[in-house]
Amino acid sequence: MSHARSLLLFLATLLPLSADDRPNILWIFSEDLSPYMGCYDDPINKGFTPVIDKFAKDGVLFKRAFVPAPVCSACRSAMITGVMQTTTGTHQHRSSRWTDGKIVPEDTRIHLPKGIKTIPELMRDAGYFTFNSGKDDYNFHYDRTKLYTVGSRKDYQPGQNGWQGNRAEHNMSITKDTWNARPDKNQPWFGQIEIKGGKAGTRYTRKGQVLKANEVPLPPYFPDTPALRKAWTTHYNAARGSDVRVEAILKQLEADGELENTIVFFFSDHGNNQSLRHKQFCYEGGVHVPFMIKGNHPAISAGTVRNELVNALDIPATTLALGKAPLPDYLDGQNLFGENYKPVDYVVSARDRCDYTIDRIRTVRTDKFRYLRNYYLDRPLLQAQYRDNRQEVIEFKAARDAGKLTPYQKAHWFGLRPKEELYDLAADPHQINNLAADPKFGTELKRHRKLLESWIKRTDDKGQYPESTVQLKATYGLWKDKPIFSKAKINPEYDQFKKK
Repeated sequence: MSHARSLLLFLATLLPLSADDRPNILWIFSEDLSPYMGCYDDPINKGFTPVIDKFAKDGVLFKRAFVPAPVCSACRSAMITGVMQTTTGTHQHRSSRWTDGKIVPEDTRIHLPKGIKTIPELMRDAGYFTFNSGKDDYNFHYDRTKLYTVGSRKDYQPGQNGWQGNRAEHNMSITKDTWNARPDKNQPWFGQIEIKGGKAGTRYTRKGQVLKANEVPLPPYFPDTPALRKAWTTHYNAARGSDVRVEAILKQLEADGELENTIVFFFSDHGNNQSLRHKQFCYEGGVHVPFMIKGNHPAISAGTVRNELVNALDIPATTLALGKAPLPDYLDGQNLFGENYKPVDYVVSARDRCDYTIDRIRTVRTDKFRYLRNYYLDRPLLQAQYRDNRQEVIEFKAARDAGKLTPYQKAHWFGLRPKEELYDLAADPHQINNLAADPKFGTELKRHRKLLESWIKRTDDKGQYPESTVQLKATYGLWKDKPIFSKAKINPEYDQFKKK
């Protein structure tokens, strides 16, 4: 080897970026996690999420980021395409599915609109090695091997989406089927690592830091029962445990020599899964998520705190931009660090069928207000759902039957829902005082109503059309043999599939 070539190879080892001058990009994509962390000024977890807080301090912290849906598959379908799920027809939770482990039949498959590609495919087209160490949960037909260079199960076949969504073999060591699997160590990579977030409970919470149920006050929309107190506290413990999981991933990146050249995104698919009014619902707690970016890149200025409204669909667009990949013109988000970046005036989120529970809710978040539009007014908020056999739901209904609910709690959870809801978030952070009928807020109500109606028309929100019989039948087939479903007062849309 010549002296000149030896010198070039030596200098290459000193470069902070990969050989083609592009960074690696990692999504730490948490499940079900609300921003109950010190960097979000949470008083209970202040000092107990040190790694995430340092991550935020060393990078860019987005204080007001909102996801497109308060449930995983709809949100993940939007995030992986960069397009609102209500635009691509992937808005119904756990659709384009069949019996677990089976190939989805052709007539049950939902295909993305022509011309739309997933973010991993676009990154692969741009020369990136890709992986996903964890769940997909996408509500459309796809071939996982086209999205990710490594990580599919050995028995995987295209269309084998499964009950929980296709996934790689979930590994806790972070070393299998991730960046170390690429044959060319100079090739930049884009990857996703799932952490269990709010679903982990106290599994990863540091010893001696587990909160007891009586240490966390319940919000006023819940009755004070042991199970509800425990569930609410569990999410604070899960946030502390998420800090441990993020620490492990960052340490592994550093140990493998990847940290210096990797831009890390940390965010969640939706809020608190322990709360009956957060996950699957469009209040602040369902769609407000932690979001921060850290990395050795000129666009990322350490210690930056951004308080503007942010649509989580900016994450896919920013990923492509940082990876120097072309940005398709159909994306709903924008590059958060782009020269033409313009803060938005509002963010729309949407909830549709979740598992077997048929519903439709739309919400508009503006600077000071949250507006909600309910479409199934004949169905109570706490209608039949997958959590019905949990102790917190059992105790909730027992409190109702015993007359122990406040008038608000009884009406809110079990009464007829209002067509519209409007909340002043500064004055009413728990979103209890509905201002929709208050004449003093008539102008704001009309403004938010118009924003939503214009958005529905402009995007051709697919939720305004009935779900196909084929998809409903597939959903019925997934649930019909489960005790929780057979005992429930299920939605009348399923009557057509019952044996006469």
